[in-house]
Amino acid sequence: MAKGVQVVLRQNIYKLGKEGDLVNVKPGYATNYLLPQGLAVRVTPGILKQVERKRQEEEDRIRQIKLDAESMKTALATIGQLTIRKQEGEDEAIFGTVTSQDVADVIKEFTSKDIERHTISVPEIHKLGIYQVPIKLHAEVTATVEIRVAPL
Repeated sequence: MAKGVQVVLRQNIYKLGKEGDLVNVKPGYATNYLLPQGLAVRVTPGILKQVERKRQEEEDRIRQIKLDAESMKTALATIGQLTIRKQEGEDEAIFGTVTSQDVADVIKEFTSKDIERHTISVPEIHKLGIYQVPIKLHAEVTATVEIRVAPL
């Protein structure tokens, strides 16, 4: 029985792995397809060091993104209550609704940082009052901002 060959993928290959993955493949597959097409390279000590360094850089980058999200959550928690002013009708009803763009704009006034509107989950707001608005800053970090809808 033929022994497998270890290669490092140079790009994503369906059902085999992602770029930078170390995989075992059959010798014929490596020799006749992956290596000639430039889709993979044979494993050498230098290549292994390179793969490990890239993996470490990616882990550091992901860790830094999470730390930035945590610091943004802390910054949002220290702001306290944010006020959005809307035109008022009868029975404290407002004209229109409060949108994620409204919330993003108010947050930017206080923190001078942009928050993407699609990460903001604004509940249905049709009256004056105080509302809790969750903001997904990272896959593992969600901040909650208190919004006060006040009359103009």
